[in-house]
Amino acid sequence: MNLIDTHCHLYSEEFAADIDAVIERALQYGVSKFYLPAIDDTTHKAMLDLEARYPGVCVAMMGLHPCSVNAGYRNELAVVEEWLEKRPFVAVGEIGLDYYWDKTFAKEQQEAFTLQMQWALKRNLPIVIHTRNAMQETIEMVKPFAAKGLRGIFHCFSGSAESAKQITDMGFMLGIGGVLTYKNAGLPAALEKVGMEYLVLETDAPYLTPVPFRGKRNESSYLQYVVEKLAVEKGVTVEEMAAITTANAQKIFGN
Repeated sequence: MNLIDTHCHLYSEEFAADIDAVIERALQYGVSKFYLPAIDDTTHKAMLDLEARYPGVCVAMMGLHPCSVNAGYRNELAVVEEWLEKRPFVAVGEIGLDYYWDKTFAKEQQEAFTLQMQWALKRNLPIVIHTRNAMQETIEMVKPFAAKGLRGIFHCFSGSAESAKQITDMGFMLGIGGVLTYKNAGLPAALEKVGMEYLVLETDAPYLTPVPFRGKRNESSYLQYVVEKLAVEKGVTVEEMAAITTANAQKIFGN
């Protein structure tokens, strides 16, 4: 079985003590590739160091996370652009809108999101989107770019059936993670009518740990619980779901 973790922060401090063991466990389960979304300049070095240590296995993106958009966001964006000019990346991410904590920098988040979508389009790169408490605004901002051919993933999708339809109608994929295993999340119902060609797997490790480990540190080997649950919901075997979601991830990121 070949699985792809399309979104994991394996370079985060939570893994500093045992990252090699974490990756080894995941590889043993069949997770063959780990896509690393960028946050901001404070973690670029750790992310790129991990990528260099596991070439072709850990693969870095570049972008500015909406929660890192603050008064100095223009400097952060300049760093992102500089990296995009300097070397190839597989995607621009994670980028988007997050109004969960507050909306102090909502306007700046929108500006940063738009700019980074422009950069992705110009470089023919997919984007990986983070959206929280801002689903409809995010969709509306993506629409004109999707119409020009921009593609990507709405990571950690936990929205409604209507949101799922709007996203997939634009040709975007849904990143499905541990939330699928949460009893009250309502995600299985939202995904009922979504074609399997729009689904990719992710952990968002170390966050959003699936049942039965909810509340503990998440890691990429736990992708097994997500693929098992998704297979049940879609009425296919685990092997079939693994093959479908891996092919979908390869459509976005290449091989």
